[in-house]
Order: sequence, then C-alpha cells, then structure tokens
Amino acid sequence: MTLLQILNSFEFQITDKFFIRLIINLVTSLILIRFVHYRIYRKGEFVFTYFMFNLMIFFITYLLNKVELSMGAAFGLFAVFSIMRYRTEDITQRDMTYLFIVIAVGLMSAVTKGGWEEILFYNTLVILFTLLLESNLIIKRESSKNIQYDKIEMIRPENQSLLIEDLIARTGLKIHRISIVKVDFLKDIALVKIYYYE
Repeated sequence: MTLLQILNSFEFQITDKFFIRLIINLVTSLILIRFVHYRIYRKGEFVFTYFMFNLMIFFITYLLNKVELSMGAAFGLFAVFSIMRYRTEDITQRDMTYLFIVIAVGLMSAVTKGGWEEILFYNTLVILFTLLLESNLIIKRESSKNIQYDKIEMIRPENQSLLIEDLIARTGLKIHRISIVKVDFLKDIALVKIYYYE
C-alpha cells in the first residue's frame, strides 16, 4: 500500500496535484533561500523563517482554495499578516523583500488554477529575475559600513579625496564615496559611513 493510498483512506483526499505543487514550491524556495539569499548574504537566521513561512502559506492557501478563496484574498490575508509580524523587528528592506518573495511563491504554487507547467514557468521566472537583480549585470551591488576614524583633520571637505585614499589603504575596500555621520571633537574621532562595491 502506497503513502498516497494510506492518506486517501482517511476522510480527506490527497491528489498527485498536491504533491507536484508542493515539490515545485519546495524546490523553488530552496533555490531562492539557499542558493541565492544565503549564498550572497550569509544570514542563516532567516533560512528557517523563510522556509516555514513559505511552507505554511502553501498549506493554508491550498486548503483555503478548496473553499473558493480567491487568490487576491489569500494573498492579502497572508501579506498583511507577515508584514505585521515583522513591523517591530530589525529587518532590512532586502530581507523583507525575500520574505515577500517566498510568500508569493507559496501562494502561486498553491492557488494557481493552471497545471504544473504553468506553476513551474512562473516560479522559474521569479528565480531568474531574482538572480538577475542580485547579480552585478544591471546595477553594481553597493555595501556600506560605519567606521570610527581617528584623523579628525581629514574630515574637512577639501581633504575628501585624501580621506577616501586613506580609508582605502586602511580597509582594502573599493570605496567610492563617504559621508560623515558624527564628529566628536572632544575625543578627536569621527564616525564615517563608507560606501563600496562588493
């Protein structure tokens, strides 16, 4: 007796369609979370959150879809829930975007009326666009750091190019611009925000 036959012996019916959608959803999420987000940002604390959000939204919307819940209603319900959950967390815009992406993938995989080919097509588009936008092909990815700088005389506007050269020599980063965040003349230090391309 197969797993599908055992599950179908209960009152609810599990179809092949459910497992195909689930596999497409999980593979898409794995690529987005492990091989795109984690590879670039190394934020392991979000891996569990992204997978569980995706999985639970897939299950709930798949079940709700059986009672004729529209995709718009399902998407609105869970998008609002997820944003409210993180309204007080210190989460970056990019991490929130990935949360939105995994929610959308779970919804599309569960609720799309087409066959598995259509779901696979949409999910592949999401992966390709994410990879394209995360690459340096369209725009260079800029990072920033705050650094305490001890040569207070270098923060004058006429010394900006010398300041950048000194910061490049000290950090080894390809700094292309800076901004002065805070100056403490009592301690002779400045908080400098550096911007560099990875």
